[in-house]
Amino acid sequence: MADTMQFEAAAYTALGTPREKVSLPQATFDGTVNVPVMQQAVKAMLANQRQGTAYTKTRGLVVGGNQKPWKQKGTGRARQGSTRAPNWPGGGTVFGPHGDRNYSQTVPKQVRQLARKSALNARARENAVIVIDQFTYDAPKTSRLHQLLARLDVADQNVLILTDGVKQNVYLSGRNLPQVRVMPFADVSTYEVLWSDVVLVEASAIGQALAPVAEKAMDKVKVKKASAPKTPKAKKAAETSKKATAKKAAVKKAPAKKAPAKPAAAAAAKKAPAKKAAAPKKKGK
Repeated sequence: MADTMQFEAAAYTALGTPREKVSLPQATFDGTVNVPVMQQAVKAMLANQRQGTAYTKTRGLVVGGNQKPWKQKGTGRARQGSTRAPNWPGGGTVFGPHGDRNYSQTVPKQVRQLARKSALNARARENAVIVIDQFTYDAPKTSRLHQLLARLDVADQNVLILTDGVKQNVYLSGRNLPQVRVMPFADVSTYEVLWSDVVLVEASAIGQALAPVAEKAMDKVKVKKASAPKTPKAKKAAETSKKATAKKAAVKKAPAKKAPAKPAAAAAAKKAPAKKAAAPKKKGK
């Protein structure tokens, strides 16, 4: 058994103004981290998402092959009855899947609860749990939620936002952000908590009542767009283009080579006037 611990989390307003730290409830955040149980819960969740619709045709379902490819005797080859037999290319499949496989796994409720609790404690140990006093969104606004993440310096990380119950406006505000997931605190699973790098929890969802704070509108924070990771082909193309530009620059900077000096004899031969050809003598009559 792990020792009981008391965690404190940083608290902010919905606009990103810092507040005093909040102690997390020991009923959930007691320091318990059970890795095998978390692995079992995540594995079961991913397995339950599989549909098992893979399907292959037997020789009776493949089109064609009603006629023998050649006669039974006299050819010297092995006898064949159909080109749709499993030993022929394009034939049926033996012992293949038929769309009736069930990948679902059942996990006891207490094991799921322990795995969820362990995942939350793992984030609390990393100081990756942030408390927000209250999400009061009158209308969906993605830029407002994005600015909050930018002020908390977590805009480039996987962020899990846990609200107190279903809040449609908060969900719609974060739906268009690829690295943000919004859901009620009661519905979160082990997989979502482990997927996230930072967890934003609404104070009332964990039993904390924080008095509202009067705050002014804050200046906008510039958010740098995360560059997509380069593929190996893109990296090779970038390297080759860099090498080509470097070669061009080296060619431009290199001084032009002077033409080699011509020999003196050749120069003198050019300067000397060419002898005139003798006129042909006229023949006498």
